[in-house]
Amino acid sequence: MKVLLLGGTAEARALAAALAGDGVRVVTSLAGRVARPRLPVGEVRVGGFGGVDGLARHLGEDRVDAVVDATHPFAAQISGHAAAACAEAGVPLLRLARPGWSGLAGSEAWHWVGGHDEAALVTARLGARPFLTVGRQALGAFVGPLAGCAALVRVVDEPEVAVPEAWTVVLSRGPYRLDDEAATLRAHRADALVTKDSGGDHTRPKLDAARSLGVPVVVVRRPPEPPDGATVSEVGDAVDWVAAR
Repeated sequence: MKVLLLGGTAEARALAAALAGDGVRVVTSLAGRVARPRLPVGEVRVGGFGGVDGLARHLGEDRVDAVVDATHPFAAQISGHAAAACAEAGVPLLRLARPGWSGLAGSEAWHWVGGHDEAALVTARLGARPFLTVGRQALGAFVGPLAGCAALVRVVDEPEVAVPEAWTVVLSRGPYRLDDEAATLRAHRADALVTKDSGGDHTRPKLDAARSLGVPVVVVRRPPEPPDGATVSEVGDAVDWVAAR
């Protein structure tokens, strides 16, 4: 059996290892947006497919038996393309989506917003020393509203936009520990934590640290998922789904 795994997440790497251990041929597709990605077990391809038609064509030409979309919750475009391409090619599709953070303690007090532009405006009203953890591709929305702020920006790779002189950029990759996150917030004297609802446990400690220190939190809501297709939240359930195919 051959499975195309749309990856780039910790869950995708865990699933690739589990499926390979069961003798399934797994090809993980990475978008190529991270300079030094953590590579999974099995075959790896990097780069896009050329839209819905290109992906549908690839599924047929490469004789893919099933697709698992385990991309980041904010990778809405590829998830939409996967849903449309699989429907066109007649290939079973599963969405492996990590649970969001809306059920965490204290989440009812967060500033939930619909996008990064709104997040920037809300953050500007909260203080002048925000801690931004929204990823480098979203930073452009914050440059104008937070130009005069002493923002601490944590990203995996160098930002794609010119950032204000007052900002401090730190290159780092999770997972993170609660004590370290609390120390970062205290050292920066952060008056706001800005993130998006990525979910999972790898980067959750910053939220627990903010709650313990009373730091306001701004959270960008997830984009809507494609309406069709099966969805699971655990790697084990994805393994069972593949086995049932």
